[in-house]
Amino acid sequence: MKELFHERRIFILALVAGLPGSVAALILLWYGPNGPFSTRVCVTLTVLIVGVWLGFAASVRQKVAFPLQTLSNLLAAMREGDFSIRGRGANSPDALGEVIREVNALGQTLREQRLGAVEATTLLRKVVEEIDVAMFTFDGTQRLLVVNRAGERLLGLSADRMLGRTAVELGLAKCLEGEPARTMEVSFPGGTGRWGMRRSTFREGGLQHNLLVLADLSRALREEERQAWQRLIRVLGHELNNSLAPIQSVAESMESLLRRLPPPAEWPPDASADMQSGFGVIRARSEALGRFMGAYARLARLPQPQHGPVDVARWIARTVSLEKRLNVTVVPGPREIISADGDQLDQLLINLLRNATDAALETHGGVRVGWTRALDTIEVFVEDDGPGLTNTTNLFVPFFTTKPGGSGIGLVLSRQIAEAHGGSLALENRGDSHGCRARLRIPIEKQ
Repeated sequence: MKELFHERRIFILALVAGLPGSVAALILLWYGPNGPFSTRVCVTLTVLIVGVWLGFAASVRQKVAFPLQTLSNLLAAMREGDFSIRGRGANSPDALGEVIREVNALGQTLREQRLGAVEATTLLRKVVEEIDVAMFTFDGTQRLLVVNRAGERLLGLSADRMLGRTAVELGLAKCLEGEPARTMEVSFPGGTGRWGMRRSTFREGGLQHNLLVLADLSRALREEERQAWQRLIRVLGHELNNSLAPIQSVAESMESLLRRLPPPAEWPPDASADMQSGFGVIRARSEALGRFMGAYARLARLPQPQHGPVDVARWIARTVSLEKRLNVTVVPGPREIISADGDQLDQLLINLLRNATDAALETHGGVRVGWTRALDTIEVFVEDDGPGLTNTTNLFVPFFTTKPGGSGIGLVLSRQIAEAHGGSLALENRGDSHGCRARLRIPIEKQ
């Protein structure tokens, strides 16, 4: 037998509950001690009794079923995520009012919890997007599911172009193999150097996923190295300046004295001229050494960038016009405005152009400057047709130079300026031809 619905069971129980009284009333009506009423009266009273009986049974059914339907609608709304609906009758002191109050309280609790979860998720997404660490999530087939903004910059691709592609296609297959935590020396489109790699697994929907985190260790190491060089330069500069100043002063005084006083009779004929020449050399080398240390002192005194709007096209055209030894070719790029310190960027590009021109003049080649946009970054390139780089290890080490008379601070200062703007500077040999290419990346400030 098919099971009866809850409403029907209530209706049948109400009928059964009223059945004895209704039957007794009908018996007394038809066969009472005073004799039966007239047939019309008996029929009328019978219809009235049965009608009242059925009406009360239907009312009982409605009173029981309607609150349950209301509670069902409330719970269905909560299941669908709508926690704004509240049940009426919560102020009633009876059992039904208590149930409605508890359901309303449950809805309020779930609403507050969902609001907290949404806010926490939004904060987490914001942190993941803004953190300067590349994060990637891969499914069990090593297809990319999630990537943050730092990951986009690292691979030089937008999320739309990366999502769904495999780790092999993205060049990250090695990161999903081997030890889950290690240091790697890898070159990516968005950066080259040492990377701290961390890999962990988690489950979503019962399926295993991989979380890959890549942190640039080179920049932190360079910052420590830069601070060490700055401390060394300050100490050397202080000690040398304290010695150079009196040496230069004494040399100038002796030169002046030799010019004003006649030489003693016992001196050889050329002694006075030789001494003046010697003091002149001492003075000139003291001045040169002072300028040398002054140039290095700029590494320790580089101010924070004063940001302002910089038109990339005008900035490059203005800087290229300062190089008179060679006609530099400008490869036009998109029209972009970045927020940066124009004076510092001028100095940075002047250093790169000077190095590129020096290299190109050796082979009678050319120099090209251009820029492109990749996601939220402007990439400026300076390439030459020179002999290329023979030693890339010490390029950004202070005091190291391959040019006669070079100070060895140009590239160091340039990279320091780039990183102060949140960007990067890298030098590499060209793969398509001989020569070198410098790649400067400057982020575009979000509007």
